Parts: sequence; C-alpha cells; structure tokens
Amino acid sequence: MGLGAFQLEFPEGWAIHNVFNEDLLTQCDEPKFKGQHKEPALPPTIVNEKKEYKVEEIRKHMKQGRGTQYLMY
Repeated sequence: MGLGAFQLEFPEGWAIHNVFNEDLLTQCDEPKFKGQHKEPALPPTIVNEKKEYKVEEIRKHMKQGRGTQYLMY
C-alpha cells in the first residue's frame, strides 16, 4: 500500500481537485490491438472568438431540464 500523492495537470477551466492518492490511480496500458487505438479529437476552429467543432454524428440525446444534451462524434 503506497502513501504517495500525485498532482495532475488538467485543461484550463476544469474545476476539479488535482491531487490524488496513488492508491486511487491505475497505470494506463497501451492498446494491444489496432481497433483499440483512438485518434485524439481535432482542436476546435476559432470563428469570431468562439470555438466551433465539426460534428460527424449525433449518437444519443436526452432531455436535461428545459434543454437537450447531445452525444456527438
């Protein structure tokens, strides 16, 4: 059982505590098969100082309060 803690770096604007006990972390293993590898998401395009993303597919949606949330790829 370890007693160490790790401070992680998160993207700017994330409201999450960034120090974790090592017992709560697991090592990331590289994908064993080609089908398990995912390409990183492309960065957004900036238009009129706002982020814009290209949506290829809407996979799910659900009502959230008065609005709707979408799972997009």
